[in-house]
Amino acid sequence: MEVTTYSETEFSPRQQEVLDVVLALLVEGRDGLTMTAVARRASCSKETLYKWFGDRDGLLTATVRWQASKVRAGNWDRQHLDAHALSESLEAFAANWLTVISSRTSVALNRVAIADAGSGKSDLGGIVLANGRLAIGERLKPLLEAAREAGLLLFDDTEVAFRTFFGLVGRDVQIRLLLGDPLAMSRAEIAADAARATRQFFTLFGAAKPAPGTNRN
Repeated sequence: MEVTTYSETEFSPRQQEVLDVVLALLVEGRDGLTMTAVARRASCSKETLYKWFGDRDGLLTATVRWQASKVRAGNWDRQHLDAHALSESLEAFAANWLTVISSRTSVALNRVAIADAGSGKSDLGGIVLANGRLAIGERLKPLLEAAREAGLLLFDDTEVAFRTFFGLVGRDVQIRLLLGDPLAMSRAEIAADAARATRQFFTLFGAAKPAPGTNRN
C-alpha cells in the first residue's frame, strides 16, 4: 500500500476551508457525501473541486491528509538530539495524536471509513490507512532512528518500536470513541497521558533516562 507524505502547508487556506467542510459534513452523518454537497456548503463550484482534488476519492484523500497533518513529531535537530529533546518531541507527537483522534471530526471520519471498508462502496478505508496511520508512522520513524543513532534508544526494528509507542499512547481511546463512549479528554489529561506513554516507552527502549526537567505528570 502506497504511503503518502504530507505537510500542513500542502493546502492553501481556501482549500483548507473546503476540507473542513468535508469534515463537518461527515460529523453531521450525511449519507453519500457528494461533490455537489461539498460545493454547495463551501460556496464553490464543482469544477473547482475537480480541479483541486480530482474525483471524490481524491477529495477524501486530501481530507484525510489534512486531518493527519495536525499530528506532528515536534521540532528536533538530529545533530543535537539529547534525551530531553527526544522526550519533548515524543510527548508533542503523543499529545497531537490524542487531540486529533479524540476530536469529533476524526471519530466521524473513521466511522465512515470502517463502514465503507466492509461495503465495497469506496476505498476510503484504504485511504485513511495509507494517509493516516501509515503516513504518521513515516513522520515519526526518522526521530526514532535518529535517537537510536544518538545512543538514546535501543531497538532492532523501527516499525516495531513505532507500533509500541503508538499503542502506549492510544491504548483503548480510539476504539472506545468509535463505539460511542462519551470520553472527554481535557488538555491536561492529554498532556498527562502523553508524558506517561513517553516514560513507558523509555522504560522499554531507552538506553538512557530522560533528562531532568522532562514533564513527569
